[in-house]
Amino acid sequence: MAGEVPSARRVELVDAAYAYALDNGLAGASLRPVAEAIGSSTGVLRFLFGSKDGLVRAVLGRARQDELEMLARLPADGDLHDVSLEVWEWLADPGHAPVLRLWVESYATALVDPDGPWGDFARQTVDDWLALLARAQPSGVRRTAAGAAQRTAILAVLRGGLLDLLATGQRTRVTRAVRNGIDALAAP
Repeated sequence: MAGEVPSARRVELVDAAYAYALDNGLAGASLRPVAEAIGSSTGVLRFLFGSKDGLVRAVLGRARQDELEMLARLPADGDLHDVSLEVWEWLADPGHAPVLRLWVESYATALVDPDGPWGDFARQTVDDWLALLARAQPSGVRRTAAGAAQRTAILAVLRGGLLDLLATGQRTRVTRAVRNGIDALAAP
């Protein structure tokens, strides 16, 4: 379906399946319960998406769309320290927990099953976040190995903090640790 405009029904079902995935996860889901939960049938889903893998790819595309929209709302330039803290504030917002749990599930599943529908999800996510952090670095730094190492370390702090926060819910402790890490790596 590359290049084609998706039908309104396909878009509606992707949105519904995405909402389902935010509440229930996706890796262990089978097509029948998903179809029932979103008001469709397995036949319609197979027709529109080809298989469960096709539906998963469409839902992950929808999740990535949300990620890219969020990244676009962050400052395109500025201080790496401040941008990193803004990213953390977004990640630590309890209202974003469902999409972040789905990202973590998809990221982990992509690592375990790189040839499956999750395929490049983890790599694309890393690339998206590193690109955001690179835009916040001075141009002379962003093109160096030290600049790449700096943004990679900051991404590791953000991702580790996110995993810890999702696992424990201890926002104060984790935020303090993430801020300390960002301060050490990107002091203004």
